[in-house]
Amino acid sequence: MNTADRATGQVEFEQMLLSRYMHLHKGRRTRRLDRSAYILLSRIRTQGPMSIGQLGDAFGLDASTLNRQTAAAMRAGLVERIPDPDGGLARKFRITEEGERRLDEERAFLVGSLDRIMADWPEEDIAAFADYLRRFNSGIERLHGLPWPRTQTAERPA
Repeated sequence: MNTADRATGQVEFEQMLLSRYMHLHKGRRTRRLDRSAYILLSRIRTQGPMSIGQLGDAFGLDASTLNRQTAAAMRAGLVERIPDPDGGLARKFRITEEGERRLDEERAFLVGSLDRIMADWPEEDIAAFADYLRRFNSGIERLHGLPWPRTQTAERPA
């Protein structure tokens, strides 16, 4: 059987199209947050203040990459460095009010876009699609050993 004919081949094709559409979509407006800031803020919001080491463990990225990302987020007023609330030596990054506001703004824009795309879908289909995506992402996280903590708010924003 040809790889493209297998169900996983169809998933690969649709995933390729999705990444293409996401690339087109991001060019249609000035982004409030770039992708790395959006992901960084989302993780800190879900997990609470995190050190460079914790962020490295969470994302599988090296400290130099995270230092660049957190420095840019600090310059933009999205995060601030604080002493470890648990008394550890490493300083941690906490999302600021501005970071919260911009993350909420970006998420509302993205959810609104998805609402328009799926406007004619029944609510049950949207919920089933979200469940399939969660299973798919959980499989990736399991293979890479990088689980993303999930909360009701992070999974299904209002």
